Amino acid sequence: MNAQALMQLLLEVEREDPIDFSGLPFDEDDLRQLACLDVAEMMQQIQAGNSAEDSQLVMAATVTRLVLENLVLQARLAILLQEDVG
Repeated sequence: MNAQALMQLLLEVEREDPIDFSGLPFDEDDLRQLACLDVAEMMQQIQAGNSAEDSQLVMAATVTRLVLENLVLQARLAILLQEDVG
């Protein structure tokens, strides 16, 4: 998978579940492109050194970690927002 194909898929996913970039001092498309380049490179490295099954397992573990990290960041943000209100 290349970064350009990944970008197209990302944009399709974002139509259903948009990311809030408000307040960030970065260009949205630059951030998307950086993420796509990083993930495409990571996937190439994973696939090069592993069997198909092992590659899927490593990618699933990576996605799981990112989901967990996002949950933690969202929880921290919710706590900070509650502290500001209270």
